[in-house]
Amino acid sequence: QVQLVESGGGLVQAGGSLRLSCVASGSIFRLNAMGWYRQAPRNQRELVATINSGGITNYADSVKGRFTISTDNAKNTVYLQMNSLKPEDTNVYYCNFGVTDYTGRSLDYWGQGTQVTVSS
Repeated sequence: QVQLVESGGGLVQAGGSLRLSCVASGSIFRLNAMGWYRQAPRNQRELVATINSGGITNYADSVKGRFTISTDNAKNTVYLQMNSLKPEDTNVYYCNFGVTDYTGRSLDYWGQGTQVTVSS
């Protein structure tokens, strides 16, 4: 079993910055792809950014040039640095880890979600 704990959300003015963190713990043999997603009420969860085990990143067009995803594999942590925030970035943000455990199973895990609110 793997647990994910997110932190770093909050209220910020437009143009400001926030850094989200997500730490994984538990039966982790290998971290595969990791990512951040966001979901507003009554909306589908949408991809924000992903990073694979080779360090290749992918971003939603709406956040390119403003958000940066990074990892610290030694700490089983993924970060999302969010700059130049806009009111439309207001959402609940979820981290996602692809994990291979010590039995060889590969599963996806989700964080509990952290609220990001950007005021105009």
